[in-house]
Amino acid sequence: MASPEVHHLFHGPIADHSFSADHQTLAVARDANVELYGKAGNSYKLLDQLKGHDKTVTSVDIAPNSGRIVSCSQDRNALVWEPSPTGYKPTLVLLRISRAATFVRWSPNETKFAVGSGDRVIAICYFEEENDWWVSKHLKKPIRSTITSVAWHPNSVLLAAGSTDAHARVFSSFIKGVDARPEPTAWGERIPFNTVCGEFLNNSAGWVHSVAFSPSGDSLAFAAHDSSITVVYPSAPDQPPRAVISIATQLLPFKSLLWSSEDEIIAAGYDCEAFRFKGGEGGWQLTGTVENKGRPGASQQREESALNMFKQMDLKGKAKDDTQLKTVHQNTISMIRAYEGSPGSLAKFSSSGVDGRVVIWGL
Repeated sequence: MASPEVHHLFHGPIADHSFSADHQTLAVARDANVELYGKAGNSYKLLDQLKGHDKTVTSVDIAPNSGRIVSCSQDRNALVWEPSPTGYKPTLVLLRISRAATFVRWSPNETKFAVGSGDRVIAICYFEEENDWWVSKHLKKPIRSTITSVAWHPNSVLLAAGSTDAHARVFSSFIKGVDARPEPTAWGERIPFNTVCGEFLNNSAGWVHSVAFSPSGDSLAFAAHDSSITVVYPSAPDQPPRAVISIATQLLPFKSLLWSSEDEIIAAGYDCEAFRFKGGEGGWQLTGTVENKGRPGASQQREESALNMFKQMDLKGKAKDDTQLKTVHQNTISMIRAYEGSPGSLAKFSSSGVDGRVVIWGL
């Protein structure tokens, strides 16, 4: 496997990142701004800062086809940035929330986006042609706490959301006049707005940090603060799921999930590296890390470095360089996202973290 492409952008946490479809532009949420980096040779250089929020930007997403950027912030606002010859022009979105906006993602068909919030609502935002602005409808019931993440089903109507009330839920976000009636799925057939198509509780009532639909949309995975990943296989509308498989791990909790194929999930978080899970309806298991630590001579090197460490401790009373982690990321990974490949056969993914790095990994 090729070694990962590491871009150390700055010393500071990255809450979220998003690449444009051609990989020439990288948007990063940094403090109260969205920073845009352009590809220059093998690295990314700062091109522009999108200033419109007055509190920390919590999430950012670039629409692959239109190139529009949506950002949301603790200032309770979301902005849609339209590309134009003179730069990006912001349009304010009427979110109608009274607490921080926490997470935002475009729907696959790019007609809507969903904004999670600390106000116990998810704002489904769409463009109203006659008034020429972005308006929102609220998914409210039965959310009882802050939304930590959202994920769209491939049909752009169903939406999964994880929250701090230990639940992962699947909602219908069908809006008349905006959405075409979707094909029936295992999640439901007649799905008016705010229909709850599934509600799943984490075993130990831990916060749900991340949710993700499989590439086909026929199963849902969510990661919780008890270091577990749960995969749900729905059977039919209003029926209990065919299978709910929970994988407990001895690792630190995962912050972000991504399906690389129908039978593999990538998860990353407080352990500062990405892990692979493989399986299906019969069961899932942790199969190892994405980082290539099995290089020829790596274990030998490790033994040598352990020996050196004890020598150093013997000589000087302390080990040198005990702050450097053996992983590429030097702090928590906050977000992983698809980078290259089609849904169902991912070739590369990108990760960003608290260490100010964006890393592109080959699978």
